[in-house]
Amino acid sequence: MKRCLTFILFLSLLTKASLAQELFKQTRIEAVAGAGISQFFGDIGGYTPSANIIGIRDIILHQTRFNIEGALKYRILKDLSVKVSLSGGMFHAADTRGSNEVRGMEASTFFLEPAVTGEYYFIKSRQEGKYSFFKGKQMMGSFFSFIDFYAFTGFGGLSYSVKGNSTLVNSGMKKGGFTAVIPVGIGANFLYSSDYSFGLELGGRYTFSDYLDGYSSKYSKSNDVYYLMTFTFTYRIPTLLNGMPKFMSKRRY
Repeated sequence: MKRCLTFILFLSLLTKASLAQELFKQTRIEAVAGAGISQFFGDIGGYTPSANIIGIRDIILHQTRFNIEGALKYRILKDLSVKVSLSGGMFHAADTRGSNEVRGMEASTFFLEPAVTGEYYFIKSRQEGKYSFFKGKQMMGSFFSFIDFYAFTGFGGLSYSVKGNSTLVNSGMKKGGFTAVIPVGIGANFLYSSDYSFGLELGGRYTFSDYLDGYSSKYSKSNDVYYLMTFTFTYRIPTLLNGMPKFMSKRRY
């Protein structure tokens, strides 16, 4: 009798574990919308290295601009997703409040960034693996049990257009171009329900250009970089176990 009960308990636990592994397949596809701020680090503005502390003083509210994002994610595995995104926004750089105020250059850059990134979830929400959560039932638990944490990287491109003041234009400003970028960052998602989540993502971009502000100083030793901090809203598109969206499946009458 004890052996029978032990076997039934083991089978029940095995079934629950298997179900938890399969639940994510019902929401493989996610649509993401985001908005946030951008911070640019180029050859215009900023402080000299001797007057700076690991770049902290270069983060200036006066230079902060905005970014928006639209994206689609596909869950390859429970802890791994691939994201195709398109971001757009503005950068701003000015010599005011920096180490080159006398020079007086100023630039505003409009950008579009298509990218493909992979996301690895090193901490997954404990709620996501529960069947009752997917059924929309009220869940109880600590705040952190509803949060995912992930790291991401990939590749992308940046199309940019620069507008500068007369000082920058007279210095031979480059009006724009296209460059490759490498995004790296971290993010977190709060699972509000089985269909929706809210998140925050912080990512830096290394670029292969030194002209995102239209100017490259003769003293420059590295290419331009920029950071995007984005607040996100995610909708999980219900899918069949084979990954196809339900609205694309054939109806049976």
